[in-house]
Amino acid sequence: MTAEIGDKGAEGSRPPADRASSASAVPHPRPPTPVPTRSRRRVSNLALRWLTAAILIPPVVWVCKLGGLAYVALVIGFAVAAVNEFYNLISFKGARPHRLLGTAAVALLPVIVYVGDLFYATSLMTAVLLALMILQLAQREIHEAIASVSATFFGVFYVGWLLAHAVSVRFISEDLVRRYGDLAAVDIDPAIGFFYIMLCLAAVYGCDTGAYFVGRAYGRRKLAPAISPNKTLEGALGGLVAGALCAVGAKAVFDYLPGNLSHDLSYAAAVTFGLLIAIAAIVGDLVESLLKRDADVKDAGSLLPGVGGVLDRVDSALLAIPVTYYLLLAYYYLRLGV
Repeated sequence: MTAEIGDKGAEGSRPPADRASSASAVPHPRPPTPVPTRSRRRVSNLALRWLTAAILIPPVVWVCKLGGLAYVALVIGFAVAAVNEFYNLISFKGARPHRLLGTAAVALLPVIVYVGDLFYATSLMTAVLLALMILQLAQREIHEAIASVSATFFGVFYVGWLLAHAVSVRFISEDLVRRYGDLAAVDIDPAIGFFYIMLCLAAVYGCDTGAYFVGRAYGRRKLAPAISPNKTLEGALGGLVAGALCAVGAKAVFDYLPGNLSHDLSYAAAVTFGLLIAIAAIVGDLVESLLKRDADVKDAGSLLPGVGGVLDRVDSALLAIPVTYYLLLAYYYLRLGV
């Protein structure tokens, strides 16, 4: 008993340094070794853009060449998707568009242009506006009538009416025959619209690409800072040059393809077309940027990786395609000496 007490006393009488060294001798578990995580490389936005373009371009070109109802269906598909994205933008601002009526009108416009011409399309636009007014009269809520009617009709015009010109460009030979009779029928190849729609798209997306790369490399002065801060004057100039070059490139390619569809258009005219189409493309892009800025969204949709929505892809073409159509009317008016 005494010995036990003595031993405890001896143990308790150890100096603090000895107790500390004894405690430090007790092994402590180490923290777990972190498991190395595999870093995921994010695919760049530019790579996604190229991938989307590589997937979309071949079937679109093939359908453009095919023409007929397949081409009309392609235009309808783009138009319906784009106008619904537009109505989403409008909804962010608190408006309540008549989406079903607007979408139906947008889908009908390319069909009417295909079986008739733009005159019948204007008749449909009048009917749509009348239907909107009558439909709005039946609504209980009247405090948003102006916004609802205006938003719906603007969507039909901005997307449906403008994009319906793609049908007019593709079938420009039939339009010219209706306007100028046998004089145009003798000189114009029925398939020439394929060349013109390809020239238009080459100039539009050549302009977009040129503006993007030149703007990134040399952009200093803002083009429209309140609307799109990333767009620069240098990029716009690069887009104009690239659009003109791509239009000339399109003519050069078609000069060597079977059918000689590009023989009506001189190289000087191709440069002029390319520049004017590129200007329209830049304005069209800025218009959609203005709408997105007002709605406080980055993209109109998310259907196309790296691009955004369908409206983000066709925004430049919405103005460029009608410009192409009216340029062709003026060009053949002068060329045929009517």
